[in-house]
Amino acid sequence: MPTIQVLDSHVADLIAAGEVVERPASVAKELMENAIDAGASKVTVEISHGGLTFLRVTDDGKGIPAGELKTAFLRHATSKLRTAYDLEAIGTLGFRGEALAAISAVSRVEVMTRTADAPLGASLSLEGGVPGEVEEAGCPLGTTMVVRDLFYNTPARLKFMKKDSAEGAAVFAVVQRVALSHPEVSVKFIRDGKQELLTPGDGALQSAVYAVLGRELALGFREVKSGGDGIKVTGFVSQPACCRASRNWQFFFVNGRQVKSRLLMAALEQAYQNQKMVGKFPACVLHVEVKLSQVDVNVHPAKTEVKFGSEREVFNAVYHAVLSVLEGDRSHPQATFSPARPKQTPGQTTMPGLSAQTYRQLTVADVATPRFTPKPRPTWTPPPAAAPRPSVPKKAPYVESGVENLVEKVDNFVHPVENLVDKVDKIPQETLLNSKKLEKHAQIVPSKPQPQPIPEPVAAPEPKDEPVEKSVQMPEVEREAEPVPEVEPWRLAGEVLNTYIIVEQGDKILLIDKHAAHERMNFDRMKAQGYQAMAQTLLSPVICRLAPEEQAVLLSNLPLLEEFGFQVDDFGGGALAVREAPDYLDVEDIPDTLSQLAQKLLTTGHADPAAARDELLHTMACKAAIKGGWKTSPQELERVAQAVMDGSVKYCPHGRPVAIELTRKELEKQFKRA
Repeated sequence: MPTIQVLDSHVADLIAAGEVVERPASVAKELMENAIDAGASKVTVEISHGGLTFLRVTDDGKGIPAGELKTAFLRHATSKLRTAYDLEAIGTLGFRGEALAAISAVSRVEVMTRTADAPLGASLSLEGGVPGEVEEAGCPLGTTMVVRDLFYNTPARLKFMKKDSAEGAAVFAVVQRVALSHPEVSVKFIRDGKQELLTPGDGALQSAVYAVLGRELALGFREVKSGGDGIKVTGFVSQPACCRASRNWQFFFVNGRQVKSRLLMAALEQAYQNQKMVGKFPACVLHVEVKLSQVDVNVHPAKTEVKFGSEREVFNAVYHAVLSVLEGDRSHPQATFSPARPKQTPGQTTMPGLSAQTYRQLTVADVATPRFTPKPRPTWTPPPAAAPRPSVPKKAPYVESGVENLVEKVDNFVHPVENLVDKVDKIPQETLLNSKKLEKHAQIVPSKPQPQPIPEPVAAPEPKDEPVEKSVQMPEVEREAEPVPEVEPWRLAGEVLNTYIIVEQGDKILLIDKHAAHERMNFDRMKAQGYQAMAQTLLSPVICRLAPEEQAVLLSNLPLLEEFGFQVDDFGGGALAVREAPDYLDVEDIPDTLSQLAQKLLTTGHADPAAARDELLHTMACKAAIKGGWKTSPQELERVAQAVMDGSVKYCPHGRPVAIELTRKELEKQFKRA
């Protein structure tokens, strides 16, 4: 039996460091919190190679006296607690006295600091937690911490680090949260020599939100300001129309501390009940201030979780504060018009059997309809001898969101269209016949399965006299023709709510979700034939501002994005520039689609590449499918119904049923006929 012994102090420090220092982002968080506790008004964070080889945090706070510099790196050494009673009301971000000791135990640390009453500063170097000698140094007021070669002496932890881009994105996310938690502090972030964030530090939360989250999201926010019963809720929440595809844009702060709280998340989303779109999540930057004695921050080693003394009161305070803002908001989403093509069903805009390479090889005469947005044509002038055109009666304009001249804009397109018809009439007949070449590429599905005729038996040819060595005559066996399975006749009865297809088959009625069924058809085709996106170059790049983790995972999977029709590059400042996108994707849907793809990659991309590709195919098949509420041609409805009725489509890629059945007996029960 092994004997019980006290661990070596170095091993104990490494174990303690594992609780506090998980990755470079943990180091940045602890050092920034120490800077804020020291009263800093400016904090600068610089990293290289994701923060693993170099991470520097500079502040203009009070500094550390030279005589206490070595003591600061001892375990449980802190200036923020004195007695056990202080634990009942913790008002500082740090209080355990473990951060500096844990960081220095797994890295090489250099610190320079100066207090206001000292003419010279002091410097200290530590390696693996072992300090050197304190020396005098010339430095400005405040403290500068440099952390190099993180986890150099703990290879077991180092091998679990991700790519530099992913680790750098995690550090950036921490810096963003700290900037939002303390708008009175000017925060600067520099990655690999490039500045990516700078907040003004003017004390206004709106200024910090604008600098961190960007103009688009900040303009969609509404201010929250509520207080009572010792609980104060302030900040910003998004309008229901500006909700996001994930919860990455929800920031909660309790007494200036960034926390993860299911209670606050539930209160926020409950306030949006029946107001937001399904599958969307509200964004927020909410500060909750409660009495220090009513919150316990000592329940997690990283101090990211808290416990409230009265959870119901906190829930109600957040819920009613957000709900009052949503109910009092009388603004409407601003109507925007883009030059993108109008929405059409995929059957009208795509060629399922035509690959991208084959399409590019077609001649102009082969292509009957242009796939890309044509360049602006010069102003059309009517020919001198043109016959007078009959007048087109104008309808009353449809007025919505300030759009009053929509009919007049449509009339402006009549002239070039009629001119195009005149030109088409003059095209030689043999040129028009060339367009028949496209018929071989179209996938035409018959409306109903046609029984295949059984081939007539053909008499076997007379055997020729050949040497036995070359061939052996096998006895002829008669084979009966395989019977064709009979499919019960069905009839397409129509469509309701522009979403559900009605099919009558015998004594039953089927309701088919056209979006779910077409999504499954797209997914099966993409997976079986290999997805070849038809990408189109955008007239102007679409700038997408995503969460740092989402941006990092997309930039690390650029070849996979190109496979799905996206050309993306880093725009700087925490944004991506999209220069190419799939042809069926509307411009306004690009940011949401990329966010969904990033979430798929974050959950499955590193574990199983094949599973990640299937998850991406789910998203792309959904985006390319017919949408509920769209007007769909009868031919397209019949094609979708055919796929469901012949049994090739049963469930959508997400597992939802594509059709439900209603029998005559069930229907007659409802009408009390049976």
